[in-house]
Amino acid sequence: MLLENHEVLDQAKLLELLNEVQNGQLAPAEALSRIRWSPFENLEGVASIDHHRKLRCGFPEVIFGQGKTAGQILAILELQRRHGDASLVTRVAPEVGEILCQNFLTGQYNVLGRTFRIPPIEDEGPKLGKVVVVTAGTSDLPVAEEARVTAESWNCEVELLSDVGVAGIHRLLSRLHKFENADAIVAVAGMEGALPSVLGGLTDCPVIAVPTSIGYGAHLNGLAPLLTMLNSCASNVVVVNIDSGFNGGHMAGLIAHRAGKARIQGALNAARPNPPLHPSQLAPGTDLIEGFGP
Repeated sequence: MLLENHEVLDQAKLLELLNEVQNGQLAPAEALSRIRWSPFENLEGVASIDHHRKLRCGFPEVIFGQGKTAGQILAILELQRRHGDASLVTRVAPEVGEILCQNFLTGQYNVLGRTFRIPPIEDEGPKLGKVVVVTAGTSDLPVAEEARVTAESWNCEVELLSDVGVAGIHRLLSRLHKFENADAIVAVAGMEGALPSVLGGLTDCPVIAVPTSIGYGAHLNGLAPLLTMLNSCASNVVVVNIDSGFNGGHMAGLIAHRAGKARIQGALNAARPNPPLHPSQLAPGTDLIEGFGP
């Protein structure tokens, strides 16, 4: 396998390289020379770009746009694109989003969620896993949109349900069928933040709770719903930071992505003429079949 100068190694390329070494097609020293360059790249005075984030974590580095100039974000995006990475920028101001759209014609700027996304160059294949993003009120939509775009960036099927808070709980109950095949739920709520607990008691998947800074004085800019969510009696609820739609969408995307891959692998295993036995199917004391696993 030939690697072009500074080409990023993803899991497939690294595995191919290691197989060539194992099969004697490539000397270990030559393999080392192909991967020895630093896994990150410095943009002097701007950032250190972590090109191997996808290799380690499964997803490329995300750019936090708040506090960065349009020029700084452009420089980072151009470097990511040269390496073939998909790109996601969060907290993008409208004037910066306009400049990014002018420079990257395939980019998608979400005004409400303040995100800018450039899809990957290569086809990602079928969607992996399902995420449902839910808001208690319409005012929570900016945070929910950030979560939705993030989960979609991880190649998940995403559905958004808006304004189904507990003040009119019949609105939520009428949509329970929407959660039946969800791998993860992102519940975005301000005010008293009760929505995640209700969802946790009605569904059988992880609920990632995102408190928002929407509310009146004693709401304390999101602290009140944060504490409510942390004290949830629903055991399948976990909580991220105030207004952190990215973290909520990212966590839900990780869960759904892995669940989707597992379903595909399970279907492939079931289609084999002699599918491998799971350890639970073996008699006590029986050695595992050599090569067991996906």
